[in-house]
Amino acid sequence: MPLMTRALAELIGTFWLVLGGCGAAVFAAGVPDVGIGYLGVSFAFGLTVLTMAYAIGHISGCHLNPAVSLGLAVGGRFPFADLPVYVIAQVLGAIAAAFLIMFIASDMGLHKEGQATFTLAANSLAVNGYDSLSPQGYGMLAGLVTEIVMTAMFLFIILGATDKRGIGTHAGLAIGLALTLIHLISIPITNTSVNPARSTGPALALLTGGQGQAASQLWLFWVGPLIGAAIAGVVYRLFEQKHTA
Repeated sequence: MPLMTRALAELIGTFWLVLGGCGAAVFAAGVPDVGIGYLGVSFAFGLTVLTMAYAIGHISGCHLNPAVSLGLAVGGRFPFADLPVYVIAQVLGAIAAAFLIMFIASDMGLHKEGQATFTLAANSLAVNGYDSLSPQGYGMLAGLVTEIVMTAMFLFIILGATDKRGIGTHAGLAIGLALTLIHLISIPITNTSVNPARSTGPALALLTGGQGQAASQLWLFWVGPLIGAAIAGVVYRLFEQKHTA
């Protein structure tokens, strides 16, 4: 499959991930009496990956995440030469989804009394963050460690689930449920990134609206996931080398 075709699939897939996950958080998480809360948002993110795994997995591999692409490259499953194009496509898809969410959310509650309304603020659009942007007030070091560990485990599961020695037809289910579990653990800490593109979209959308705090913390949600992904790629290769030996 040509690289640009695969990149287009990644753009669409990452758009769906951010629209489904962050959109669920913005539109549905806090609705009075019927809001979906942390549990619903966790499943929303997992379902975006699960659905896209079967929609584009055979086209692009369904990375939807610069950290996943890096981890697969380090693990010997993806060419490093294709990495920049995948990352650009993923980030563009995330940005497009974040701006769409912001556009739709601006109409929230305006046409029905008593409904929740949307206010553009530093923590809007389900941004990732630490300190005052952490849902439960966790600091920078806790956030960094969390993102490294969660991404490392996510990539370890991806590498194992897609291993030719494993049960490949069920990989999408395992990966989607892994992302759900990761969100259940870490939404209170950083609002869960494990995906630099997912973090970049909402942060840049807010920045254009004059809210730059998430953008100033964005470095952590690139550094942490990329480190975690690289660690998993290195570790999983040890299992493959042991098997071939």
